[in-house]
Amino acid sequence: MLPVLTHQNSIDDVVLSYLSELENAGFTGDIEQNYASRLAVATDNSVYQQLPQAVVLPRTTDDLILIGQVGQNPNFKQVTFSARGGGTGTNGQSLTPGIVVDLSRHMNQIIDVDPEQGWVRVQTGVVKDQLNDALRPYGYFFSPDLSTSNRATIGGMINTDASGQGSLKYGKTSDHVISLKAVLVDGSVLDTVPLTEEALLASSHGDDLASTAMRVSSQVCRDKRQQIIDKFPPLNRFLTGYDLNNVFDEELTEFDIARLLCGAEGSLAFIAEAKLNITPIPKSRTLVNIKYDSFDSALRNAPMMVDAQALSVETVDSRVLNLAKQDIVWHTVSDLLTDVPGKDLLGINMVEFASNDPEENQRQVEGLCVQLDELIAKEMSGVIGYQVCDDLASIQKIYGMRKKAVGLLGAAKGCKKPVAFAEDTCVPPENLADFITEFRQLLDEKQLDYGMFGHVDAGVLHVRPALDMCDPEQERLMKEVSDQVVALVAKYGGLMWGEHGKGFRSEYGPAFFGDELFAELRRIKAAFDPDNRMNPGKICTPLDSDAELVKVDGLKRGFYDRQIPVKVRDSFKQAMECNGNGLCFNYDVNSPMCPSMKITADRRHSPKGRAGLVREWLRQLSELGIDPIKLETELMSQSPTVKQIIDRFRNTFGSAKSDYDFSHEVMEAMNGCLACKACASQCPIKVDVPSFRSRFMNLYYSRYQRPVKDYLVAYVESYLPLMAKAPVTFNAVMRPLWSKKLTEKAIGYVDMPALSVPTLVEGLDGHHATRFDLQWLQALSDHERQDYVLIVQDPFTSFYDADVVRDFVYLIEKLGKKPMLVPFKPNGKAQHVKGFLRQFAKTARNTADFLNQLSSLGIPLVGVDPALVLCYRDEYEEVLGDKRGEFHVQTAHEWLQPLLPSLPSYSLREDDRWYLFAHCTEKTKMPNAEKEWAEIFAQFGANLMPVSVGCCGMAGTFGHEKDKLEMSRGVYDLSWQPNLEQLDTERCMATGYSCRSQVKRFEHIKMKHPVQVLLQVVNNLN
Repeated sequence: MLPVLTHQNSIDDVVLSYLSELENAGFTGDIEQNYASRLAVATDNSVYQQLPQAVVLPRTTDDLILIGQVGQNPNFKQVTFSARGGGTGTNGQSLTPGIVVDLSRHMNQIIDVDPEQGWVRVQTGVVKDQLNDALRPYGYFFSPDLSTSNRATIGGMINTDASGQGSLKYGKTSDHVISLKAVLVDGSVLDTVPLTEEALLASSHGDDLASTAMRVSSQVCRDKRQQIIDKFPPLNRFLTGYDLNNVFDEELTEFDIARLLCGAEGSLAFIAEAKLNITPIPKSRTLVNIKYDSFDSALRNAPMMVDAQALSVETVDSRVLNLAKQDIVWHTVSDLLTDVPGKDLLGINMVEFASNDPEENQRQVEGLCVQLDELIAKEMSGVIGYQVCDDLASIQKIYGMRKKAVGLLGAAKGCKKPVAFAEDTCVPPENLADFITEFRQLLDEKQLDYGMFGHVDAGVLHVRPALDMCDPEQERLMKEVSDQVVALVAKYGGLMWGEHGKGFRSEYGPAFFGDELFAELRRIKAAFDPDNRMNPGKICTPLDSDAELVKVDGLKRGFYDRQIPVKVRDSFKQAMECNGNGLCFNYDVNSPMCPSMKITADRRHSPKGRAGLVREWLRQLSELGIDPIKLETELMSQSPTVKQIIDRFRNTFGSAKSDYDFSHEVMEAMNGCLACKACASQCPIKVDVPSFRSRFMNLYYSRYQRPVKDYLVAYVESYLPLMAKAPVTFNAVMRPLWSKKLTEKAIGYVDMPALSVPTLVEGLDGHHATRFDLQWLQALSDHERQDYVLIVQDPFTSFYDADVVRDFVYLIEKLGKKPMLVPFKPNGKAQHVKGFLRQFAKTARNTADFLNQLSSLGIPLVGVDPALVLCYRDEYEEVLGDKRGEFHVQTAHEWLQPLLPSLPSYSLREDDRWYLFAHCTEKTKMPNAEKEWAEIFAQFGANLMPVSVGCCGMAGTFGHEKDKLEMSRGVYDLSWQPNLEQLDTERCMATGYSCRSQVKRFEHIKMKHPVQVLLQVVNNLN
């Protein structure tokens, strides 16, 4: 039996008092103190881990002011704060042992857009892509780009002065900041605007910290002007922490303190709002993808692209490219980045030209292509080919691949994973190739594997050496390499932190700036934050403070992970290998991952959050000497004893039911998961929450009693055939209001679907498809079997939406084949979802044996519901391993597509347009599904348009559970409801039974499956 886990790392009494006082003062945001919420923000996209005391999530600027004002009580002077946005930092910038102030959940509003003046005002929790989606209708965009744009917040971009692709033309975030509303640690507000000398004097007379900060900062930046100019390298990526160089204009007549706040990593103030300038969207864009025989050739050839007036030059090495080829993202770009026959493609430069003048853009592209053709003909510069792409959708696909490739590096097999610690070095572009040659030599001497990609036009290259951070020796090697890289960038006139901030690399600041100038940085810090309470240890500490800077060898995730035995880490790698890249925080409501995170805005309810909780759960079990694998083996091999059942009831309903158990916190996060499996393929690391969720639930319910509704779901496939013998009677019993209320109260289920009337067998009315006879099929010759198709039934479609299976039978007949219904066998997916793993293994074994028997006939096995079909491939493989056998059940479109060449084709009829809402599991596990459905419809002259939607919110039985109804409805309203509202619902289709069921209960519309529409299309042709 699973033990109780009582460890939760207590909160300091002073912090508890502060939080209580904050709440009493009228704080309107959220205050989270539970261990799970703190763990969810204890990591970011770096290797570090720091558990905060609490998480506060303000709703307004007034809440931020309260945070500071309440903290002025002398009793709370030891309470520290760290602002947090998307949590995508690669150097631990927002990690803190104090209080995390997360602005992303509530302070995410776009306040005002003025396209005529070319600016936008936002709260800083707004996500970069969210902002650009709002600006697009006006013809503008916020131009600083970064690979994490779908989850990084504007506040995070300001605090790291972020930039990325196109920075030579578009600059950094600070170049686009018009003004900021900042809240200092005392609660005073600093509204920044560029000031003349007179205005600066007038604004510096107060005695609050905002006035002091203005006064001291201007004095330092004026008095030390020459030292600042001498020290700051003339680089496009001049990030240093506090941008002393650009606070004054060249004539020292205009002062803008916003330049200090940009890149300050929250060490000076909270940034509540930002007024930003915006850029017109270029009318013409072209991407030239240049292919090289070596990565070095790509680097050395880059200056030619810059001279050709390119907007940006992005480089990717063969390692990163090969990782992308192994991921589903490659399906979107494979025709845009083809191999060169007879050549090894070992590097790529992605060169973009963009302009509001299409003719000028075309001239620049043609000029580069002439140069490239000449290099190819002469076999010079390592250029082996190129492809030109001027279709916007295709350009975005290529950049999407490039962005995802950043995360894919973390998916490397084995214990060693590419680590971001020396991966945003910046040197003058003319020195880059030589610098990288020496950098690679350094890594090769230490026998480290690595991948490289980056912005060669700006001299920035991302290099991530692979290290096993659970190995103390490898952790020490990280510090050793880091020290050597600092020296190397200095040799080539560059910076260690060209793009991703300092964070735990702050220890290198004093050596870079020198004693005199670093003392001035500390003087500025003291003016803003005299008691070192704002993200202490980052960038610098206040003057006259004895506090230390954080260091590269600070506490890391590996310290905790290595406490878990290797065999347990390997067994739970779907959780252990999460590197915090945060793609599961994706803002886009039309993206399948992650529906629970999107609707709750709670980091616990994300794949990253759930993986982190399971890691800590495994660590606590290991601390008690408990082997979860051994526990699983025992649970899988034997039924619970009477004593164990009694103990479960006692633990759940007895006197100890309210006692703390960390497993309850983990369970709360797992309970909110829809088990849609989007994470299993969309996450670059392939964090598979449904897999480790089912294992956790299996163990959790060895100690606690399951709710009744779980048993109803787990055994639904056993009693459905019995219920279907009297569907009219069953529906009549379930239809009255009293029955629905009773079901809701007693079992916890709502909106139970009605059984199909007539049943599938009645609907087929003696059709030969219902006369399955295995012996007869075995007696057929191989040639005769080629005409048959075996339809594998699933419980939900066959018993609740029988028309779909019936119409599929008729469609198969129309296409000249002989359909035959396979006797219903339980699939077991519902058991897996609910963690009934012993029962699921039994179901899977029985069904797999039967399907293997059918598979030996050589007749196609086809199912109509993609989620259930994919269960045979994923969950069956997971639980049965090599005992699963070789049977293969196809989805309807997988069976139909190879059939197309043998069928007549028809001219496309533009007026015959249909809209496909694909199941989220189908889209993520089978990325070509929508495209293939479109090809199938086009064969018969019909026009199928895939609709970009996320999860529908039903997810099997999730949406029927009373406690999930609100979340289910919220997820549905994110993307399904708005899209259906804009379309002719009579022409909308959905592949998933749960999706059709969700639409039916909320819209009172009965959507068709594509096979039903296809039957209609074929019938109309005849």
